[in-house]
Amino acid sequence: MHPPALWDWESGQRVVLASMERPENAAWVEESYASPDGERVAALARLEDGTFTALVNGEAWESTFEKAWHLRFSPDGRLTAIVQQDGMWTAAVDGEAWEENFDYMWGTQFSQDGSVIAACIQAGGEYGLCLEGVTWDTLYENASQCVLSADGKASAAVVQLSSLKPADLDAFQAGVFGVAVNGQKWDKNFVNCWTPAFDAQGAKVAAQVRTSLYDYSIAVDGAKWAESYTCVWEPRFNPATGKVVAPVRIKGAWGMAQDGQIIWEPKFVQCWHQAFSQDGKNIAAIVAPEFGAFTVAVNAKPWSISFPVVTDLVIGREGERVAALGNNNNTDWHVMVDGETWAGSWDMAWKPVISASGGHVAVKVEKGKRQTLVVDGRRYAQDFDKLFEPTFSPDGNKLLIRAIEKGSFVRIVAEVGTV
Repeated sequence: MHPPALWDWESGQRVVLASMERPENAAWVEESYASPDGERVAALARLEDGTFTALVNGEAWESTFEKAWHLRFSPDGRLTAIVQQDGMWTAAVDGEAWEENFDYMWGTQFSQDGSVIAACIQAGGEYGLCLEGVTWDTLYENASQCVLSADGKASAAVVQLSSLKPADLDAFQAGVFGVAVNGQKWDKNFVNCWTPAFDAQGAKVAAQVRTSLYDYSIAVDGAKWAESYTCVWEPRFNPATGKVVAPVRIKGAWGMAQDGQIIWEPKFVQCWHQAFSQDGKNIAAIVAPEFGAFTVAVNAKPWSISFPVVTDLVIGREGERVAALGNNNNTDWHVMVDGETWAGSWDMAWKPVISASGGHVAVKVEKGKRQTLVVDGRRYAQDFDKLFEPTFSPDGNKLLIRAIEKGSFVRIVAEVGTV
């Protein structure tokens, strides 16, 4: 598939598939997914003979499988599914199964450009990752929280490095967990590890680590920060400087540390889900200045608005826009952008999308079982049975809308200023 700059960005609406009715030879058809460019819509189908396949713009793959699940389009437009054949599991890409198969497979992931497809696997009671059909050389007794670098050249997971006998608390406290990168384990063991994360180049990995029953810190390539804390959350690398930033808890309050040094004073009841602008100069995070009242802080300064729940924080490439969702512990969802709440509330809202240029914000929302978009605070004129995540054109002036309405899959390119 062509990159977004080469997609069809001519304004207007086009019907890609006029009818999404179940084919006569299908017992059922599952949830639909749209390709990133909006030119295809796909769904898994169970055929009358008991086998599974995928329907792409109404046409079935030539291949069928005993079972199939987790249908997803990669960013480069390839259609993937996890499939079973002869009792073993593997990945099928555009209908072609990988040669290698496993006792089980799950958690498909993609590199940023979609050129690399990876998945978590279990083979012979051991766990690891498989990238483009190539499995880690070393598998482990346990592996979880698998992650792929942005370029797809590296992968990592939390792994169990030695066996534990039932109720062997001494061995557990001595540390049996670590992180494996491309199948090679860190030299250091910890009581627990969580959320490994790659830097922008895919060369370094940071993770939360637990060094005792009561002490937590961050480790980078196996080397723990000198400082320990009563709790930490997921570390992330500054995309510009490569420094590691993580929320930390000190004396009952949360702040932010960078390479072990405090950069946001611990003054929050909670602080997590930090996000960087591409130049690394702006950091946003979800914080609770007081118990039960969540908001967003940008460079340690919290917004004046708050909700009992705040989720789905995003920051623009240049840090020019910051958006999140707020909820009142019910079906009343609100969109927050740059410290203000957009007008209206929704039964459901999805993660905001910020244009790469132009600073526009679009949010998929639902009310009364009808889905539409809110763009820069304005509701789109149409609503739909089902809407997929919107995509801005590279210049930020147009918006690709992929939707299902009255049994048809439609592709719409709208001028942002007219939405």
